[in-house]
Amino acid sequence: MSAQCEDVTPMSIFERYLTVWVFLCIVAGIALGQMLPGVFQAIGRMEVAQVNLPVGLLIWVMIIPMLVKVDFGALHEVRSHVRGIGVTLFVNWLVKPFSMAFLGWLFIRQIFAPYLPTDQLDSYIAGLILLAAAPCTAMVFVWSRLTKGDPLFTLSQVALNDTIMVFAFAPLVAFLLGISAISVPWDTLITSVVLYIVIPVILAQLWRKSLLKGGQKAFDAAMDKIGPWSIGALLATLVLLFAFQGKAIIGQPLIIALLAVPILIQVFFNSALAYWLNKRLGEKHSVACPSALIGASNFFELAVAAAISLFGFESGAALATVVGVLIEVPVMLLVVKVVNASKGWYEGGA
Repeated sequence: MSAQCEDVTPMSIFERYLTVWVFLCIVAGIALGQMLPGVFQAIGRMEVAQVNLPVGLLIWVMIIPMLVKVDFGALHEVRSHVRGIGVTLFVNWLVKPFSMAFLGWLFIRQIFAPYLPTDQLDSYIAGLILLAAAPCTAMVFVWSRLTKGDPLFTLSQVALNDTIMVFAFAPLVAFLLGISAISVPWDTLITSVVLYIVIPVILAQLWRKSLLKGGQKAFDAAMDKIGPWSIGALLATLVLLFAFQGKAIIGQPLIIALLAVPILIQVFFNSALAYWLNKRLGEKHSVACPSALIGASNFFELAVAAAISLFGFESGAALATVVGVLIEVPVMLLVVKVVNASKGWYEGGA
């Protein structure tokens, strides 16, 4: 069993106050972008084959430490909780991306369209779809721990989701963007998948194998050291993003609040659906919790990376994915509180 799943320590200060750090990065990025426009324009030009090198490096530092935690050897554990795994896959791959495509169309193209920049409507929807098509990886271990979720189930569903994501992310995103009338070059999308999923997974698993040669204690100590790298790289990326987005946000600060609406609706809908389905199918509460939480949370690091690669720093897609980062922690802590408080109701009919 993975030690990361067994751990019962509280969230780190970076995890607990992620929303505060993100907000500070928004302020810092906007201010720096206005003060030093030439510097950030130079950073924006540091590209090779449409990949921004500084951001690409930061994203690898974001994603790889998280993937080191994932034990793909746990895939055989899916047989222990077939119903819970079935609910997880149903919500993550058949409900979540499609419901977000619908919510994006409803709110961005219909209800909020008069209040948003017309030339960015498609881009905002694309960002929301990218966010929904990337199931949570590392943070679900935190949410599961806070609900006393079954550690083996949590690990197995993450490993299975990550395996599926390697093959399904690009076709699913391309399909949903297509039905939303948003064109995306297949070569750019495939490049994003290789750069930000396939290569990081391979490097992370090689690193994991190397660390485990020193024993579980050495592995845990290494994870404690490299854990903060992910959030540090994420925050640095957000400073760059908001340095480019500053002008648009200053002009229309309401954009962030409007983009948050479909994301919030999706979080509460997907978590409630997965939680209820697990109860109806007779799964334990310790399985229902991580199943509901992975359906509500997102692998926002991947979404941010793909949005930048596909649409650029200054795109509405990049901004939409960052809004997901901004609201992730407080909203997920609320979901954690609800599933913990409703344990009596959940087990009442057992």
